[in-house]
Amino acid sequence: MQCCGGNGLQAPEQTVSNSDLSLIKSVLDQYKDKPGSLITILQKSQDIYGYLPIDVLDHIAEVTGIKAPNVYGVATFYTQFRLEPIGKYLIMLCMGTACHVNGAGPVYDAICDELKIVDGETTEDGLFTLNNVACLGCCSLSPVMMINGETHAKLTPDSTRKILRELRKYDKKQTGKEA
Repeated sequence: MQCCGGNGLQAPEQTVSNSDLSLIKSVLDQYKDKPGSLITILQKSQDIYGYLPIDVLDHIAEVTGIKAPNVYGVATFYTQFRLEPIGKYLIMLCMGTACHVNGAGPVYDAICDELKIVDGETTEDGLFTLNNVACLGCCSLSPVMMINGETHAKLTPDSTRKILRELRKYDKKQTGKEA
């Protein structure tokens, strides 16, 4: 079954995967008959898989009885949901007013140059995903970014590049793979 009831509407550049649907059985058992629980189901499913594969969206529709286009519509409407896997390191760069005024633009340029990606993209090696966010609530530390929940403050383009290079070096050391 194709997402959206076979109407040909699929997430851009994502092929149907073979997710282990048993992983969300307990979530669906708990919420499938509770009206208004689709967002909760999607959130918990994304926590399990790291993103929302098309076959998972189709399965949620089938089990809950919610039409597939509606499930897909909710998953694509809210920015909290991802239809593509994210990198090992999720970079959230604050673009709020304080960060913007204090140099988030050049920091963003440094990230893009260093990783060869732009906002919303993941590096080819699957290591980094960049997401610009409206505010991280760390205005006194601006410009700021969080990587997997760890805050990096008072950034400059040079300090940002150093952080990214250290993460690549650390990952290479841990996995034994060339970065």
